[in-house]
Amino acid sequence: MLHHINTASLYGVHAEPIRVEASLSPGLSRCTIVGLPEAEIKEAKERVHAAFKSCGFTFPRGRVTINLAPAIVKKQGSHFDIPIALSILVAQGVIKNESVQNSFFFGELSLNGNITPVRGMLASTLCAKKYLASTIFLPSGNIAEAQLVEGIKIIPIPTLRTLVSHLNNEALLESAKNKTTQVSTEESYAVNFADVRGQEVVKRALEIAAAGSHNILLNGTPGAGKTMLARSLPSILPPLERDEILDVTNIHSIAGELHTDKPYLTERPFRSPHHSSSAVSIIGGGPWPKPGEVSLAHRGILFLDELPEFPRHVLEHLRQPLEDGEVTIARALGTFRFPARFMLVAAMNPCPCGFATDTKRECTCTSHRISSYNKKISGPLLDRIDLYINVPRVETDKLTTDKDAESSSIVQLRVLAAREIQSARFVNETIHTNSEMSSKLLREHAKPDFESMKLLKQAIDTFHLSARSYTRVLKLARTIADLDGEED
Repeated sequence: MLHHINTASLYGVHAEPIRVEASLSPGLSRCTIVGLPEAEIKEAKERVHAAFKSCGFTFPRGRVTINLAPAIVKKQGSHFDIPIALSILVAQGVIKNESVQNSFFFGELSLNGNITPVRGMLASTLCAKKYLASTIFLPSGNIAEAQLVEGIKIIPIPTLRTLVSHLNNEALLESAKNKTTQVSTEESYAVNFADVRGQEVVKRALEIAAAGSHNILLNGTPGAGKTMLARSLPSILPPLERDEILDVTNIHSIAGELHTDKPYLTERPFRSPHHSSSAVSIIGGGPWPKPGEVSLAHRGILFLDELPEFPRHVLEHLRQPLEDGEVTIARALGTFRFPARFMLVAAMNPCPCGFATDTKRECTCTSHRISSYNKKISGPLLDRIDLYINVPRVETDKLTTDKDAESSSIVQLRVLAAREIQSARFVNETIHTNSEMSSKLLREHAKPDFESMKLLKQAIDTFHLSARSYTRVLKLARTIADLDGEED
């Protein structure tokens, strides 16, 4: 009779349960793994063989067949090492079948039998809980990540030898205790609003963008502080809620971005890819699709410095996630959806030399060069950006003053107050901020009065605003009213 070991395999940002079975039969010594395994799973038999020898177990002679069920779907991940090893030990009778029931097992084996951390452990833990597992066994380095999931017993396993001793009731391992997550404070951010001299208008625009999670483009001369202003934006954003911590940590875990010294994220992500980045690295994808920068920036900021330097086809890929808040990637093995609800913060110069709008320095660019430079950013992409702000040169008096500007903690209080108004407004909705409002919600919560509508109609006719621009103006107006505590 075959007995199976429960584990899971990653698919996009989720995990699905997998059963690992082992069959031992006489014949020439051979180990075969079936069930559409990826390369790292096929190599598991070599790691398991060496680990058995190091831990004092005997790898079975004859024909060994490992089946990963269901066989119709592909599997990936080095965490299959432990389930494969246990399935062989159960088939040999070294471990009783009853001791592995109703539990999920994960872990990569080193050649000496130690168990090393794996990626995607949060999604795997959520999968185990969903399918009513009572206990989950995982590498010691993945404890803090898995502890974010409540209602399941977590047991860290340092070596294969100690795991077998625990399952045979020879030396029991202690379960991990749940810990509370620590929220980031103002001191944890590298740049504070107080460090930025002048630029009060730009800071006000960033405050509005933070309050409603609006996209913003900073256009100004070199050295005006565009990058510093963008990097100070995370310090005024609200801290992550618990459900957001789970979502963001899960994406970074699947991408292999978590480290043992930072097992989960409490700060909103700030991603700043270089302009030489490929479309796959920005959007996500690959033979086995993985999250890209737009998904790693989920519930945070995607900062694109020197926006026109990005290839146009890469920027065009941003249009769907900016509109839908997710990325859909279709492959032969299935369709993958990655969340991508981020704030786009972009910075650019007004021309190739950067001084077209500078009052102190002369621009050396021709009108044709300036036009070609600005045409690198398409109209549909610009139409998805809510705020377009000119960043002027900082005045000498403000640049050299010793007086500190308003700190991020003070600005954050106003942003938090505006976000609380939005949370109350959308309490029965699936959205969080004004920028996510649908047309129906916009008519309900952002209907302007007669004079405001008259002004807006004039703006539409004068600046030839699109329907999308019209709705974004209303969303911005709603956010500014929330900052001022106004109902209308």
